[in-house]
Amino acid sequence: MTSATRCAASESPSTANYPPELRSASPVRNESQNGVKKAGFPDMDASTSPSTLRCSYSFEDYKQTADWLLAHTKQRPKVAIICGSGLGGLADLLEDKTVFPYGDIPSFPSSTVQGHAGQLVFGKLQGCECVCMKGRFHFYEGYSIHTVTYPVRVFRLLGVKTLIVTNAAGGLNAAFNVGDIMLIKDHINMPGFAGQNPLCGHNDDRFGVRFPCMSDAYDRDLRALAKKTAKEQGCDSFLQEGVYCMLAGPTYETIAESRVLQIIGADAVGMSTVPEVVVARHCGLRVLGLSLITNKVVLDYESEEKANHEEVLRTTERRTKDLQRLVGQLVCQLAAGNHL
Repeated sequence: MTSATRCAASESPSTANYPPELRSASPVRNESQNGVKKAGFPDMDASTSPSTLRCSYSFEDYKQTADWLLAHTKQRPKVAIICGSGLGGLADLLEDKTVFPYGDIPSFPSSTVQGHAGQLVFGKLQGCECVCMKGRFHFYEGYSIHTVTYPVRVFRLLGVKTLIVTNAAGGLNAAFNVGDIMLIKDHINMPGFAGQNPLCGHNDDRFGVRFPCMSDAYDRDLRALAKKTAKEQGCDSFLQEGVYCMLAGPTYETIAESRVLQIIGADAVGMSTVPEVVVARHCGLRVLGLSLITNKVVLDYESEEKANHEEVLRTTERRTKDLQRLVGQLVCQLAAGNHL
């Protein structure tokens, strides 16, 4: 039996390959520092892989997290924003903020990637109550696909109706330039092709149907509103629209892989977003996706260019204010037009 099969077959993975200090520990729950029970194995630190976290969650797990958050903030957000690499500044736009480090929230994992602060921020954006993730979770960090998407169902139980996802992505479309913002109109779920879909396993009808439609994953009306808002904000000159492809990472693409992605219709490629979108649509949330094109994917064997995370963060820093302005005004338009 493979590790993936073991993970899908039970709530907790086998401890056979864990360090000796973890083999005798109960994999059910542990107490956090503030006394609230947390999902996962006890006392995880930087030397312990996040893959030890549970690979599935119950409705009660999501509800426990949502209830804890509702008890600790007066905000009742209708919009949730997931910030990609270096884009956590979007949360700085919020007023009347309440900030929760991920480590304080029951059942929340921790973000381990540079450019992801690891905070859940509640507040008001243009008068609209929002919750913002400063840092997301990635498959390549060792988390199960269910842990990567855990916050989305919590958002649903908080009363969120609209999810805005942002990411940093590599440009595959020759017409795209570094610094462009791509409005996501569709996605290609490469990990899903390999069976890593967050909806695999038991389906809880309280969240959604067994076989949800994904042909309308990215809301058409929200995309039209984003184009209108971009034009009003003077961002339309660098606004693109296209198909986002997710790979598991953490390696950047080979030249051959990049060429294949172009052939199958991808305009940009990254290592996130799609699992959250799948779960969001499953539980009835409307989704708007925005990719910041931080680098051009290498397609020429004679090229000396190499993709790297530092370049991604530098490009993000240059364009982040434009993206903040666009998202801020978009949320304002959502609230004003009752599009929530």
